[in-house]
Order: sequence, then C-alpha cells, then structure tokens
Amino acid sequence: MPTSPEATSFSTAASEAPVLRYCCQPVQPARQFDPAVDAARTRAILAGGKKWVNGTQLRYCCYQGGDAVADAWKGGAVAIDEVRKAFESWFQLGIGISFRQVSRPDEATIRIAFDPAGGSWSYVGRDNLNVRDPLQRTMNFGWPLDTPYGRDTAMHEIGHALGLEHEHQNPFAGIAWDNDAVRRYFQGPPNNWDAQKIDWNILRKISPAEVKGSNWDPDSIMEYAFGAGLIVEPAAYRGGLQPKGGLSPADKAWIVASYPPGSPLAAIPALEVGRSLKLAIKAGETRVFDFTPPQTRSYSIATAGSADTLLVLFEARSNGNVRIAADDDSGSDRNARIEMSLRSGQRYQIGVRLYYEKMAAETALMVT
Repeated sequence: MPTSPEATSFSTAASEAPVLRYCCQPVQPARQFDPAVDAARTRAILAGGKKWVNGTQLRYCCYQGGDAVADAWKGGAVAIDEVRKAFESWFQLGIGISFRQVSRPDEATIRIAFDPAGGSWSYVGRDNLNVRDPLQRTMNFGWPLDTPYGRDTAMHEIGHALGLEHEHQNPFAGIAWDNDAVRRYFQGPPNNWDAQKIDWNILRKISPAEVKGSNWDPDSIMEYAFGAGLIVEPAAYRGGLQPKGGLSPADKAWIVASYPPGSPLAAIPALEVGRSLKLAIKAGETRVFDFTPPQTRSYSIATAGSADTLLVLFEARSNGNVRIAADDDSGSDRNARIEMSLRSGQRYQIGVRLYYEKMAAETALMVT
C-alpha cells in the first residue's frame, strides 16, 4: 500500500519511518487437522479453505446508524461511496463471484464499520461466515478513504474479504526483519499495537499453501509501505519498501484464477435427479451446476468419491444468488452433503470447490 499524504519521507532510521496506520488483522486460531490427514491433503485444504465458491454473491452492508452500536460505526456518504467503488473495481476484473450492497446488517455477510478508533481490518475470506451476529462488524475502516492511501486501504480490506493475506508475510518473500525495530515502531503511535498484534500482522510467516503464487509481489495491494531500518533482507529494501499503489498484475491474475469468469447460463450443466455428473475439475478449482426441482420435496445433494470439497447451495434470484446451505467435508472421511426441502420450478445453483481428490477425475455430484 502506498504512503499516506501525511507520511514523512523515508530515512535511514527505523524511528524515523513513515508515520502510517496499518491494517491490523484479527488474530485467528490455526486450523487443526486429525493426525491421520496426510500433508498433501492439509496443504490443499489450506490453499483453498478461505476462498468462496463461484456463484457466490457477497452481500455487504455499511453501518449507517440507527442503534447504539451502529451509531458509533456509521459511515458518511463519501466513505460509503469509496467502499462501493472499491468493490466494483474488484468485480470489473471479470470474476465469477459478485457483490451486492444491502441496507440491513442481518442480510449481509460482510458488515462494514467506520470506527476511527478501531483501525482498518477485515476477516479473511470465508472466516467472515464465523461472525454471525449482525451487530458484529467483519470489516472496519479507521481513516478517511477519499485519499490515494484511503482508496488503496479499501481495496486492501476487500482483498482480505476475498481471501488474500498480507503479502509481506509471504514465506517466499525472503524478508528478514529487524525484530526489535519492528516492535518499537508498531508499539508506538499511531498504531500502538501489542506484541500479539505485531507478531500476527508483521512477523508471522503464512503457510506457503495460503499465499498467492510462489513469488513475492512487492507491488501487491496487500503489501505495506515500510520505512528504512525495519527490513534486513532482501538488502534492496533496507532503505524502505514502497509499493506502486493500486492492483498489481499479480493481484489481478490471482483473483481471476481463484474466481474464473462464470459460464453463460446456457453453458452451465444442469443436474437431474438420480443422475451422477463428474466434477471434471482439478484441485483448487470450482464449478457451478444448475438444478430446477421437478417437484416440491426434500432433496439430498451430495458429492461422491475420495475427495475434500466445499459444497454450497444457492437460490437463484433476479438480483443474484442467495446462499441457503453449505457443507465442507475437508479433512474428514465423509462426503459433502446438503439435505433441504426445495420448491418445484425454482432455479437453484450448486457451487463446488475441490480441495483435494485421492483419485483423479473420480469425484462426482448427484441429487436424489
């Protein structure tokens, strides 16, 4: 992310690093796997575990006041418009998920506050689903968004919501920090972080399975600007790191690869009751199927085969898909299954993300 307008120039001392407020991610517990799950499966699950499936419409709500909690978090018209434009910038890349602004927090998966005392942050990808209380925010903006730094902040936090992690924590970056200098800098104003926040947001290396690609992207929207004296290696960044700002080519490539453009309606395969269809996708890929029930009754939608999958059922509406059920069988010795009463003549879509399969091309989907 580029420097803010009020940032000082880079110097050779960490104590004179640019005065920036940084995104501070909520600390999350690491996922634990049964010892019987082998390393190849765990890597594949971690690689896709926070990504959405294609066909998802992410509904977001910006708090605008009206009750005791939201009044402290309400955003002004300018800030909300910048958030709206940032979502549109991601969508215009031609990805297979969409966004819709809603007015009520209980209708939203992503609930956005504008609390100046709360810093800027967002939950990552599907971690948003773990925060169900409509009066709990899943994203916050702590400074103005109508500046170059603010606009990049909006893009950065939405990048988190899409599943992107901090780029400087990429293990392929080869960054060696001056730990003492990092701690002194982030413990001080304007960030005032404690040791846990510094470790989680700066010093911690993310699992190779959870980062985009196999190379570090110093110009990523998910990268920070750092002043001199914080980075020891690579030597080229001892004097500071300054991303170009905006979405980098690697950012764009990652998001399109993770959420490839959706197929035209006529090209989406239709499921029929009792007929098995092979997923025909590789690990890490996603696919969408159509289903229109011939009668109103309870249906079972399930995968088959030795695989780890995320299965999501959407009700297709004129204003976009609405997620109504999901099952994730990753890391377990079962198949994903959704059982639900569905209405005759109503169109549904079923999105599947394949994490891992033991036998290539054996995983299938069936409605019964």
